[in-house]
Amino acid sequence: MADDEFRPKLGKIGSRGSKAGKRYAGQVRAAVNRAGGQPQPGGRFTGSRTGRGGAAAELLKSRDRYAAFRQRRVIVKARIVKLAGKGADGARAHLRYLQRDGVTREGAPGELYGADSDRVDGKAFIDRADGDRHQFRFIVAAEDGIEYEDLKPLTRRLMAQMQEDLGTKLDWVAVDHFNTGHPHSHIIVRGRDDRGENLVIAREYISSGIRERAAELVSLDLGPRTDREIELRLRREMEQERFTSIDRRLLSMRDDDGLVSPGGPDAIRQTLHQGRLRKLERMPRR
Repeated sequence: MADDEFRPKLGKIGSRGSKAGKRYAGQVRAAVNRAGGQPQPGGRFTGSRTGRGGAAAELLKSRDRYAAFRQRRVIVKARIVKLAGKGADGARAHLRYLQRDGVTREGAPGELYGADSDRVDGKAFIDRADGDRHQFRFIVAAEDGIEYEDLKPLTRRLMAQMQEDLGTKLDWVAVDHFNTGHPHSHIIVRGRDDRGENLVIAREYISSGIRERAAELVSLDLGPRTDREIELRLRREMEQERFTSIDRRLLSMRDDDGLVSPGGPDAIRQTLHQGRLRKLERMPRR
């Protein structure tokens, strides 16, 4: 047979390959998972970027990986609530609950406000939402929120940035609560865009984009963290019994066998990693 000739071997119609091939593919996937790898683009569709804000969320994720340490931390809790059936009654009850007594610094009832007014009619907001499929509820709490005398300007700037990211005007109301150790804002957003269509926000933007935008604003107001502040926060995390940013870093350092070597050129990080591993070793297994 000549060097440039070949003779194909035809398999059965509908065959998906040998079992040996499948076993090998499974071994490769298992090795990737053990190494902390992620599926490549073109794999299973997750829908994480479906909706408004997907591109903005992707851009925020691709920034300097140390930006999260420099920025002030903000926690954002998000919930999408369906309004069909008894959902509208629940929305009214939720609004009343947010405006209950004892949530301000003075122990007074919470005041509902919006983009242009410090006092908003909650009933009018609910009436406008009649027929909406859903609404978004966000709780935004900056780690250094105690530094703010008034959270309204921060909330309004955040919502203005969200409108720019999502490409639509948002109909929203908010209430600020100071009855816990961390002042926070409850924000309710109608599930309609400025054309009256259902507002669909990309999952990535809800899970990380809003938090990143809020952290940017707080960092602009209070300034970025200093090296000393970053080190002190990480040292506090070293002894906490919860999943921390140090744990996330350790997971990314696993080798093919799932083992972590805490060494490295940075003496401070090496100390943090070693201390965290000792803490995890002492913690009881669940």
